[in-house]
Amino acid sequence: MNPSTRSGTGPMPAISTAQGTWLVAERELSTKLRSKAYLISTAILLLLALAGVIWAGIASANPSSTPIAATSATASALMEIDGYEVTEVEDRDAATALVESGDVDAAVVDDASSATGVVIIADKEAPQGLLMALSASPEVELLNPDSASGPLRYILGIGFGLVFMMSAMMFGMPVATSVVEEKQTRVVEILLSTIPARVLLAGKVLGNTILAMSQILLLVAVGTIGLIVTGQTAFLSGIGGPVLWFAVFFLFGFILLAAMFAAAGSMVSRQEDAGTTLTPVMYLTMIPYFLVIFFGDNPVVMTVLSYVPFSAPVGMPIRLFFNEAEWWEPLASLVIMFAACILVIMIGAKIYENSLLKMGARVKFREALKG
Repeated sequence: MNPSTRSGTGPMPAISTAQGTWLVAERELSTKLRSKAYLISTAILLLLALAGVIWAGIASANPSSTPIAATSATASALMEIDGYEVTEVEDRDAATALVESGDVDAAVVDDASSATGVVIIADKEAPQGLLMALSASPEVELLNPDSASGPLRYILGIGFGLVFMMSAMMFGMPVATSVVEEKQTRVVEILLSTIPARVLLAGKVLGNTILAMSQILLLVAVGTIGLIVTGQTAFLSGIGGPVLWFAVFFLFGFILLAAMFAAAGSMVSRQEDAGTTLTPVMYLTMIPYFLVIFFGDNPVVMTVLSYVPFSAPVGMPIRLFFNEAEWWEPLASLVIMFAACILVIMIGAKIYENSLLKMGARVKFREALKG
């Protein structure tokens, strides 16, 4: 009997590349969306993101203040310093009593015998912030101020880096796991009798890319709502553009990594052996996070990272937030990433196609390329 016909039903309709890709993608989507673990973890992630934004808004709106006592001669000057709740007392003995009772962290009293005219009274250690506030420092004038310094750069690096790393691992690892599982159970032989290997790979990458991008967009929506509710509209207007660029770069970065995860999974036939081929891909996923943290304040390194495909989704949005990149730089970086995606997908598809039906020992990289 002709394999392209069914008994009594005529010829079997051919499946186009687009149809086959979407069928595989739909299978990946339905499998994830029916998983309670996935839905619960996504809900927890969104709640944590919303709670973090709201907490930051409340903390910035209601900054904590340090309680201190002060005599009348020093109280007026201290009240002009932000971050301190000043209680005015009559004399040094009253100030000392408040410090001993723990009602205040320190006391500032006038003392004519002191070189500075004041004395700080504390229990075990004087607050460093208070010491710095009362210290006489010369005025500093910067000719080339560095706008990239400060904790905000590290906070953004940790935020973008964690989202990229966690999303890539959360949706990239299942691509490799499902490939190994299909090889181990020999389901892949049935699948390849219906659709080509490249179509199977494209469907897996497409399905998990939709899931990853959906989660990124949900995080953006939740963060936006949280910033609006807490009145952080100024910060929202500043970070809006970099976040959109992050989403665009993440799309291409995830496609690149997903193709690598699938290729790495196809080179082994057992879940126990998957670690040997997945480790390099996992390193490429984690490297951007650590590089941005360690070299986030180095403009030369950050410029290089913003053009490297694996770190551009984290490096370029940070440079855009601090106005360190020209208007054409994200476009140039995106072109490089797009070219890298095509190259990696071609190599990954070749490895995937050549290794998918090879059972037993791990397929070596050179062997997978030769076919």
